[in-house]
Amino acid sequence: MSETLTAAVLIIGDEILSGRTQDTNLGYLAKLLGTLGIDMREGRVVPDVEEEIVAAVNTLRARYTYVFTTGGIGPTHDDITADAVAKAFGVGIDYHPEAFAMLAARYQPGEFNDMRKRMARVPDGATLIRNSVSTAPGFQIGNVFVMAGVPMIMRAMMEDVTPRLARGTVVTTATISAKIPEGCIAAALAQIQSGHRTVAIGSYPFYAPEGPGVQLVIRGRNVGEVESAAAAIEHALAAEGVVSSRDF
Repeated sequence: MSETLTAAVLIIGDEILSGRTQDTNLGYLAKLLGTLGIDMREGRVVPDVEEEIVAAVNTLRARYTYVFTTGGIGPTHDDITADAVAKAFGVGIDYHPEAFAMLAARYQPGEFNDMRKRMARVPDGATLIRNSVSTAPGFQIGNVFVMAGVPMIMRAMMEDVTPRLARGTVVTTATISAKIPEGCIAAALAQIQSGHRTVAIGSYPFYAPEGPGVQLVIRGRNVGEVESAAAAIEHALAAEGVVSSRDF
């Protein structure tokens, strides 16, 4: 069996933790990576504090195939991600000639000030991540991809990142919906899960005007096993007198 490809997202920024800004990058990346057969295993949020970023980068890059960071690579004093990532890898940081030239060309004479030049600073040995929206690049060092926090820019950067990523076996998902409280089917689900260890079965209750219901989501890389588990769940629901529907 081939190695499972895994990923983590490190979201950097006080504005996320304060509630001022709502993150949407994690969900986007999880869905995109899923289409490539890469499992999103962890999402972590840290403040604009160097030691917190360094510790998180080093933990995550040792644990997962890929790490994607978002936020903290702009021109202001609190944009410290590049320096923190350089420190995590134990390398220096300096102006990247190509990044510097791209940014210099973007601004009118006199507008490319020292703070804007900060966006051209890249850890030694890193490669640039192109940014078709606002020019200022991200960068890749090792298995870590450092990107902007602004969703539109992050998505543009992922256009350059995606071809660099390995592909895994895409997960197959089946969703069964039924109008039954999840507690009524919980014991059967536990038994079915124990007999289908290569799939993951999730139970997600919902509440509608006509009463409670549940969506049962079966995920796995073996289509046959997903089908087998889904059929077992449908059989268990039928035994309770419940009609279900499946989205496969």
